[in-house]
Amino acid sequence: MKFRLIYNPRSGHNARNPHLWHRAHAFIREHRLDATVVRTERPQHATELARAAMADGCDTVVAIGGDGTMNEVAAALLDTPVNLGLIPCGSGNGLGRHLGIPGPGRGAFRTLLTGQPRVIDTATVNGRPFCNVMGLGFDAEISDRFAHVSRRGLSAYIRTGLTAWRNFQPVPVTVRSSAGVLTETAFIVAVANSDQYGNDCRIAPGAIIDDGLLDLTLIRPVTFFSALPLAVRFFRGRLDGSPRVVRIRAGEFEITRPAAGPVHADGEPFETGAVVTVKVRPRSLRVLVPGHR
Repeated sequence: MKFRLIYNPRSGHNARNPHLWHRAHAFIREHRLDATVVRTERPQHATELARAAMADGCDTVVAIGGDGTMNEVAAALLDTPVNLGLIPCGSGNGLGRHLGIPGPGRGAFRTLLTGQPRVIDTATVNGRPFCNVMGLGFDAEISDRFAHVSRRGLSAYIRTGLTAWRNFQPVPVTVRSSAGVLTETAFIVAVANSDQYGNDCRIAPGAIIDDGLLDLTLIRPVTFFSALPLAVRFFRGRLDGSPRVVRIRAGEFEITRPAAGPVHADGEPFETGAVVTVKVRPRSLRVLVPGHR
C-alpha cells in the first residue's frame, strides 16, 4: 500500500507544536512504509497535493490537520477508490470525532495500518464540497472571524464567538426541502452530515453519516438569558428539546436569505449568493476508521 501524508502547518495543533511533522516521518521509517510527507503552502494546496498523490498511485491520502485540511484533501478523493486517512489535530476535528478516529498520540497513526475503510456521504453547498457541516448566519460569522485568528483552539473559538455575538443580527430565511417550506428568522442555519462541529459540540444529535440524508438545524434568535442553557444543550447532545431549535432531515435544501453573504463549509468561510443550495452526495468518500479489535 502506498501512502501520501499531507501536513498543514497552520492547523491548530500543528501551529502550536510542529512535532507531528517529525512524528509522521518517524512513523514511516518505523513501519518501512511506501510513503512520503508533503507540506501545504497556501489555501487549497492540499487538494492539489491529493490529486498529485492519486496520479502517483497512492492508495491512501492522509490529512494531518483539522476539518479544513480534511475538506481540501477529501475534495480530490470523492467518488474514487482512494482512502482518506485522518490525523485530526485541528481546533474542532468534527468528522474525526464523529467517526471515532483518535487524535495523535492516542492511536491516529495506528489507524492508518489497522483501520478499515468506511464509505460515507458527503455534500455540496452551491457546488462546493463538504464532509462535516456547513452553515450560515452566526455560524458563518464565527468561521470568517476565526479564519483570521493567529492562535487557534477551543478557547480562541469561544472568545471569537463572544466578540461576534455582540454585533450579530439574525437573518430572515426561507428553507425549502422535501419536508415542506419553513420561513423563520435565524441565528444559525447549519446543515450537517455528522453530528457535531467538533469538541463534542453537537449541532445535529443523531445524525447518521451514511444514510443518504442531511440534518438541518435552525436556531431562532438567542437572548442573553437563553444563550447559556442552549450552550449546555449543545454539549449534552440535547438540542432537540429546545423550543428555539427546528430540525429537518432531507437529501437537499434550498435556503434563501435577503442578500449574498458568507457561508462556511467545514469551517472554511466563503462568499456566495442569496440562494444557498445544499445537496447530499451519498456514499462518495472512503475514510479509514478504527477497526475491530
